[in-house]
Amino acid sequence: MPVEMTAARFEELVADALDAVPEEFAQAMDNVVVLVEDFNEEAPGILGLYHGVALTSRTSDYSGVLPDRISIYREPILAVCETEDEVVEEVLVTVVHEIAHHFGIDDERLHELGWG
Repeated sequence: MPVEMTAARFEELVADALDAVPEEFAQAMDNVVVLVEDFNEEAPGILGLYHGVALTSRTSDYSGVLPDRISIYREPILAVCETEDEVVEEVLVTVVHEIAHHFGIDDERLHELGWG
């Protein structure tokens, strides 16, 4: 049975996860915004998604663009968790996973590191 949680509480958990990002990584994040959305219409089961150009792929031509986006999807995360503690952990893993994509780390490496 999915966890029931208000949107405001879920957004607090995302903010807490962002606060847990080490300062050197938080400061290195460039031109990126983190959004909470209900779900991804194209892939309703995914927990998060990075939309943008990873820092490692940016060239001197990268300028004047809209911010990259990290979307954290509330409904799928709540659906895979049975307790609020599990939601807290899944939000943290998902936020770290998507931030890692911003830094150019691919899914294979994230799985090796335990953030898959």
